[in-house]
Amino acid sequence: MNSVANFFSNLFSPVVNVLGQVLLYFYNFLDGFLVNPWWLSIALLTVVVRTLLFPLTIKQVRSMRAMQDLKPEMDRIRNQYQGNRQKQQEETMKLYQERKVNPLGGCLPILVQMPVFIGMFYVIRKFGGYRIGDRVIAPQYSSFHEGGILWFQNLSIADPTLILPIVSALTMLAATEITAKNVDPQQRWLMRLLPIGVTVFLYKFPAGLFVYWITSNLVTLVQNYLIYNYGPGRKSPAKEADNGNAGRSTAVAGSSDTPPSRNGSEYQTDAPENAESKAAKSAKRKRRKKKK
Repeated sequence: MNSVANFFSNLFSPVVNVLGQVLLYFYNFLDGFLVNPWWLSIALLTVVVRTLLFPLTIKQVRSMRAMQDLKPEMDRIRNQYQGNRQKQQEETMKLYQERKVNPLGGCLPILVQMPVFIGMFYVIRKFGGYRIGDRVIAPQYSSFHEGGILWFQNLSIADPTLILPIVSALTMLAATEITAKNVDPQQRWLMRLLPIGVTVFLYKFPAGLFVYWITSNLVTLVQNYLIYNYGPGRKSPAKEADNGNAGRSTAVAGSSDTPPSRNGSEYQTDAPENAESKAAKSAKRKRRKKKK
């Protein structure tokens, strides 16, 4: 495990150095106003990182919308070439090229955020110290052990109350719920289960890392709200109108001015037939009266 940790530490050392310098800058700036503001420095660093990644998030949403618009044509290709997987792939790639859609565009923000998350882990590990077996690595900044707030003062150890992991899961769920409303129902439940899986994996991580993760979730929540209500993630009025017209057309088709008959066929008026039967009944009554 130590060799693996050292490997990733060396691999992400440029990211660790940049994040560490920015975090230290925020700490030195806030230290004149607050006492030992490491937690707030981590939160500000997270806001800066997520703001810089915001254009990629916009690109991700646009890519998702483009893929949703292509779904009817992709379904047509699957139905047309059901027994030929190679032909399906060829026609699908041709469709992507014609519409200039990148199917991997939605993964770009996640791929960029992973090095940042790993880098933050090593920054907190470096600033607050850590243990390797029986060996204790001294913290680079001893104040990091009292740089938290409320019940989590030591940012270099896990939260024993598990409140931070729970808050992290809830904020992540709230952020993904906005996105989940705009995807297929099958993918929706996978997105809702993701916060639980992430929390189970991270619950023993340092509290400082959860300060980063919770802040990131809150920023994502605000960004998703803006994107899906006022930005490119919002459904176009034309599509909403088409959906509304389709619903109204279905309702009109289901209800007709001519009521159905009891046997389910279209209603046919039988007014002449009723007149004849009434005349026959009237004639019978007259004949009966004459006999009496």
